[in-house]
Parts: sequence; C-alpha cells; structure tokens
Amino acid sequence: MTLTKGALLLVVLYLGAHGQSVDVSKRVDCFPEPGASQSSCQSRGCIWEEAPNDSPTGTPWCYYPTESGFTVQSTGTNSFVLAAKTPNPYGTNISPLNVKYSSNGATLLLTIGNDDRYVPPVNIPKKPSTSTESLKFTSGTIGSSDIFSFKVTRASTGAALWDTSIGGMQFADKFIQIATYLPTKNIYGFGDHIHKKIKHNLDRYTTWPMFARDIGPDSGSALSTQNLYGVHPFYMCIESDGKAHGVFILNSNAQEVETGPGPHLLYRTIGGRIDMAFFPGPTPEEVINQYLQHIGFPFLPAYWALGYQLCRWGYGSLDAMKTVISRNQAAGIPLDVPYADIDYMNHYEDFTEGDNWSGFPAYTQQLHNQGLHLIVIFDPAVEVDYSSFQRGINADAMFIEWARDDQVPHNIQDQYPMAKNTKIMLGNVWPERNTAFPDFLDTQNNTNVWWAGEFAQFHKTLPFDGMWIDMNEPSNFDTGTYSSMEERLANAKLSCPISGPDSSLDVPPYPTQAVYQRSGEYLFSKTLCMLGKTARRSRNFYDTKNLYGWSEARATYQAIPQVTGKRSAVISRSTFPSSGRYGGHWLGDNTARWEDLQTSVIGVMEFNMFGIPYVGSDICGFNGKSNEELCLRWHQFGAFSPFSRDHNSEGMPDQDPAIWPSVANAARIALGFRYYYLPYLYSLHYNAARYGHTVIRPLFFEYPKDEETLEISEQFLWGSALMIAPALYQGQTTVHAYFPSDTWYSLQTETYGQKMFSGFNDVNAPLSSLTPVFVRGGFILPRQAANTTTTASRLNPFEVLITVKTNAASSGELYYDNGDDIIPNDNIEQHPRVHWQFSFTSSIVGGVFTGNCETCSTAVKPPTLDTIEILGYPSAPNFSGFKLDGSSVTLDMSKTSYDASTQRVMISSKNLISLMALKKKFTLSFSNN
Repeated sequence: MTLTKGALLLVVLYLGAHGQSVDVSKRVDCFPEPGASQSSCQSRGCIWEEAPNDSPTGTPWCYYPTESGFTVQSTGTNSFVLAAKTPNPYGTNISPLNVKYSSNGATLLLTIGNDDRYVPPVNIPKKPSTSTESLKFTSGTIGSSDIFSFKVTRASTGAALWDTSIGGMQFADKFIQIATYLPTKNIYGFGDHIHKKIKHNLDRYTTWPMFARDIGPDSGSALSTQNLYGVHPFYMCIESDGKAHGVFILNSNAQEVETGPGPHLLYRTIGGRIDMAFFPGPTPEEVINQYLQHIGFPFLPAYWALGYQLCRWGYGSLDAMKTVISRNQAAGIPLDVPYADIDYMNHYEDFTEGDNWSGFPAYTQQLHNQGLHLIVIFDPAVEVDYSSFQRGINADAMFIEWARDDQVPHNIQDQYPMAKNTKIMLGNVWPERNTAFPDFLDTQNNTNVWWAGEFAQFHKTLPFDGMWIDMNEPSNFDTGTYSSMEERLANAKLSCPISGPDSSLDVPPYPTQAVYQRSGEYLFSKTLCMLGKTARRSRNFYDTKNLYGWSEARATYQAIPQVTGKRSAVISRSTFPSSGRYGGHWLGDNTARWEDLQTSVIGVMEFNMFGIPYVGSDICGFNGKSNEELCLRWHQFGAFSPFSRDHNSEGMPDQDPAIWPSVANAARIALGFRYYYLPYLYSLHYNAARYGHTVIRPLFFEYPKDEETLEISEQFLWGSALMIAPALYQGQTTVHAYFPSDTWYSLQTETYGQKMFSGFNDVNAPLSSLTPVFVRGGFILPRQAANTTTTASRLNPFEVLITVKTNAASSGELYYDNGDDIIPNDNIEQHPRVHWQFSFTSSIVGGVFTGNCETCSTAVKPPTLDTIEILGYPSAPNFSGFKLDGSSVTLDMSKTSYDASTQRVMISSKNLISLMALKKKFTLSFSNN
C-alpha cells in the first residue's frame, strides 16, 4: 500500500503523540475482535498503522504501544505489586496487581494475579523437578519508560526464554493478556487443534482459541484454527543450540494464544489469573518429564487395552455387532476390544439396554471366554425422568444449576416431577427428553459417589470392562438465546441471556476467537449457559467449563475399583492438563480423508506432549465414506498408535478390516507386529506412568540438534528405539523417510536387518507388507509371539531383540505385571511387577547379555525368556560355548543360527532364562568362533 504525503504526515504526528511505530513482525494486537477502525483503535489509546502489502499474513493494523502495561508500585522478596497505567479496552485493570515467582526444584513458577482470583481446582501435584540447567527471573522496564517487564533466562547460556518487553500487558476481571518475545520460531504444542505441521508457523500471525467444543476436526482446510474438544495451554520451544524448554499456563477460562513472526506470542484469557510454570529441559523428553512432575503422571492402562479395538455407531442390533466381530475373528485379525456405541442404550439413556440388545450380557460373557474385553459408551447428560436421575437426587448429587430460581424456565422444568422445584439447568442431548449435567466438581463428592454407584449397578447387568466417555465438553444440542422472558418461554430448548445484567458471563466484553470465528455464536453455543453454577454452587460454569471432561474422567477413573475391581481404561473426548492421570483420548470425530490420516500422526505426538500418551485416531475415519486404500493405510499407521481403534459413523458403510481382503491382510501384518512388540509398548506405558515420560515421540525429541528433525511431521518414535514412517498419501508406494545420524536397522520383511543410510531415504511402502518401521542401534526390545488376543499372547515365551551400535552397549527394559490388577492406592511403586533391566556388550572376543531385576514381585509369574535375536553382530558366535551364570547352555540348533551376510544372530532354547522374582540377576555369555 502506498500512503499519500498527507496520510503519512498524520501517521507521523499520531505516532509522535502515542508511541513509536512497531515493526510489522512484532505487533501486539489491540483490536483482536472484528470491526477495527482508526477511530475505534485510537480511542483505546492504541496505534493505527496500516500494514504494507509485503507484511506477514495477519499483521494487525491496530496495536499497543510497546511502552504499555503496568508500573511497579512496590517490591518484595521475589514479588512485585504493580499499578495499572495503560487503559484496558475490555474493563478496568485490577490495581494493585500482585506478581510473585519462586522455584520448585528446577521449575520456575510465576503467578500474575491476586489471591482472590479463581484458580482451577485440579489439585495437580506440582512435584519438584530436576535438571542440569537452571532458570533465572529478572525484572526491568520497557525502553526508557517505567513500564514493568520481566525476563526468564537460561542461566547456562543467557538465552531469554520469555521477554515481556514487547509490551501490551493487561489484567481486568474478564480480559487478561501478556505477550513475550520468543528465542526461536521452533514452537510446538498448544491444543486442542488441528495442526498441519507439528511445528507452528511463526512466519505469520495466527490465533489459536482454546475452549472445549463439540466440533469435528477440519483437516481438509489449508489452515483451521478452530478450537476442538480440549484445552492445553502448554508449548515447547527448541532454542538455537538445540536445548529445549517448556511453558505451561494453568487457566481454565476461555483463552487463546496468538503466535507471531517476532518471533513472539500473545496469551489472552478472560478470567482467573496467570499461573505459569517454566521447565528448563534441556532435552525435549526432560521438558515433558518436568511438565508431568508438575501436572501428574499418566495412568497405566490394562494390558488388554493396548490390543486392537473395533467400534461403530450404527449397529442396529446386537446381532449386527456379533456379525462384525465374528467376521474379523474369522479373518484372523488380532482383536481384543469390541465396542458398543449409544445404539445399545434404551432411548440413549445411560445405564440402560435397548430392546434390540437383549442377550448382550450373555454375549459379553462369551467375549470374555474368548479372552476379549468390552468397552461401552457413557454420556454425561442424564435424562431427568428415570431411575438413575432419581437416585442422584436421593443421593444429594449435584448437577449444573441456574444461579437463581427466577432464571429457571419453569415451562420446561415443571414437566419433570424429579426436577421440579430444583434449579438444575436442563439441556438436550441424545436422550429423547431433557437432560441434566452432573456436577463432577461437587465439593462434597456426592456426585462422584452416585456416578460410581450407577456404573457398579449397571455392571451387574452388563459386565463391561472399560468406559468410553463422550460429549463431555459438555455438549448440548441447539442452545438458544433470549433477551426477554417472553422469548425464553417461547423456546423449549435451553436458552441463555444475551442482554441485561444476567448476560455478563454469557456475553463478556471479549468472548475470544472461539466465538468470533463463527458468525452469530456465543460462548454458550453448543454447550450450557456460562452463568450456570458448579462445584456445589461455589463456582461459575464460565470458569469451570473447560474442566468438565477432566472432572468426568477423574470421576469415572475413580469408579473403576468399585465397578470392575480390575485395572481398565477410560477414553475421554474432552481433556485438560492432567487428564492423562485418569484416562486416554481419541482425536475426535474425524473424517475419512487422507488429510485426516496425515494430521492424526501429529495429533498423537502432540497429546503425548500433553501428558496423555494413550491416544489415537478413529482408524479409517469416522465421518464420511472410507475406501479400501485409505482404510488400509490407516490400519498400517493406527497399529502404531497407543490407542488403536477402528470407528465408524451411523449411516456409513462398514469399514472394519475384514470388509476388504487387502485391508484384512495389511491389518494382520501391522497388528501382528504391534502384538509382537506389545511387551515393549507396555513397558513404555509403565515407564510413563512410573516416571513421567512420553510413549510416542517426534524425532526431534531424540535429535534436537539435528535441524532437519524439527520439521518432521509424518514420522515418529516408539520410545527411543523404534521409528515408524507410514505411507499417508493416496497412491503412495514409497516414503521419503529421514534417518538421523545414527545406526538404524530395517524391520520390514523385504529388507530385514539391513542398515539404513543417514539422511533421507526412499523406502518401499507396499500395500501388502509391513509399515516402514526401523529400529535404532544400541537398544534391547522385549517381545512375545503374537496371537489374536493379548490374553493369549501374554502366555507366550519372551524374546528380546538386541541391536548393536558400534563402540556402545545396548540396553533396554521389560515391565511385566498381571495385566489388569488394580494399582494399590493409585501408587505405582506399590504395584506388584517384575522390572528387568537388560544390557548387552560385545567385543571381538564375544558377547555378554545381562539382566538385573530392579523390582521383583513374587506375585507376578512372567514366562521364560527363550529367544534372543541380535542385529549387527559382526562375528559368528560359538553356539556350543554359551554359558548362563557360568553353567553351559544347550541351545535348540533348529532355531539357532548366524547369517554373516546380514550379521544376524538367532539364539533359542526352551526355558532359556527364568524371569521369575527368585532370580534377581543373570549373565549369558558366549565367545566367537
């Protein structure tokens, strides 16, 4: 854009009076809602400057002067009292405003906000973290002004991880924001969104709202910033030297983050306060470990929950479900968990069975006899005219309520004797009549006790094994509006106020981009009124809405001992930081298209960063009609998701793998590999639950100094050792896979044991073969021969795969327990298990394989270790000279061999090594020929 001389003079005069012009890459937006104009901008005390045509996409024309924010009124020990100086467009800034910081181990904690501000009641553990690095907080002022700013720096390098001298800080009751410069553009995280690349694009301005919403992911658009089911205000940054740090903001109000090319970010929320935690790493995995020390470690799913799972919405009857399960079993496809969606219910009422599902309990017992397990769906919304709801009322369980009796629409309420004379907010979800929404934040816990009791009572009828909780954003159908009582009485649906004093929470001054993205919407659209009361009427739904899925997952997880008496799995759609303590997550109602397959890889990696490693996508796609090639490729990827489930929507053609012979073949191969290496996958989950780690990792987690890995979105790792490079595009026959500088062996049948060159390689990805999967040198992976159920495969002898790396020992571990026993007091250190730590060293003389049982419980009876495979072993072993703890070992020579061309060793003998608790250590040694 070319400015006239007159316009240019006006800009210069204005900037001289109101602040310096800010570079187009470093602006803090002062008018984030639609409708900005020069006059409205300047009335806020902000700068209006049109961005030139070559500016970054999204550059704001209305922005804060850099020297804007608060001044320091007084200082204390690690604390400041600030005074407001810059006007807030959305309310009066709170003044005085407290700022305080502290250390919790290596974690730096920072709170901005006074003690009377709302804080999410999530009771995260905040354990002190450890690190070789430390962080430093320093305060200062912006430029030559008296405006307060601060930096968080890495002590070892001086790198500024946060630097708020970009300005723009605000803190009113319903509008809080803070902005910072970033050290690099290598930013990962924030959710729940669809990201087309794992690394954020900071070459443009992009706003990502975070507000739990019932909406399917839009992977078809080039850029979709819509807020999805959960809220995760956490990100990781890789600094220029490869060191990593993480930042978490604990806040449960509607919020958003804007990333910009400064590089910088701007965080906004419309309630509560800012409680931040800075994690120094310095490796990406250490960042996640420090984050999980703060928010809590993930739960350990039952072993069977790592098996393949098959589901669809639209089984017309129990017989239809039986048909699908039987044909997949007949096709030899590994299967552990059939599902029932809402079809099984009586008129979509929780804790009921429909007429077309008589015989379901008997069929469930039949599944159990075959070694399978059953998961069924439960929605939080409870119809208000049947026995479950009445038992809740009798138990003094709480439901989300109106703030006052005069807000209750009695024309609806009084139709229901059980809800009459209550303030319970009635909505409309799947049941035919109105529903109530349990208040899982009930401070007296009556609601959670009632909820567990309903599960337990229903379990006596239908002995399900796991719980799938959906619609818990919470979702409500057709939420309407009203400006007058007459309008409300004319509407049979839940309606929320949009004018008058009661509308202050439902129509706040700035409702965030979660609202502005969609014309004609409000914060309450597709959910409940923000003025609702939760936590036994002590909190506003406005503050706690984003905790609903978290609180339901917690209540459901805590019910398991009473319900099944065994360890289980809870799968939740809506999540919040620390949801991983209570359950897993599926990536929502995706669509049967290639773009959704591609973004699923990123979603699985991101939720591992969010502390929810038990995660996966709906294989083949939920919405829309899938097809043979897409479903095949999705199974080849989905077999490597921790949560591996095929799910389909009502009215869509069947897409279970047995429908197509080619898909059945691909599923057998991919799932066969998964089941073969389930001991390794389970050990990763156990390690995550015990120590706080990821299961799935982006490549840059292991190779942060390799800049190529920072951009890799379509490959991932199981732990540190297995790399998967799935084919994700229609018609694709090879994958252009990146191999970081290291030792890599192929595990594909056609190239098994072959070493891979570092850098990019085109690897074959046939439809009829295994997903491209590779193992890293220097590791030991436990495995068991695959069966079609985990119940059967757990009985097979153990094997280990040892991969040799030149001049380095190989190491690995095996966790084994009873598979589904309850963890005592939810304390995994009290859980009976055997935990073997393995090591292998070799030289020109021979090799030594050792095991040390770090924790050995006599209550656990693992199978023996019978087979050892070694890749990359350069010499032929002397098979007649093997010794176990000094005693000679006789090997089964029909299963023992050395292939010099591939440098592959196979060693086998029945009952070769006992892994029972009585044997705390072993050493297997051999010499070379």
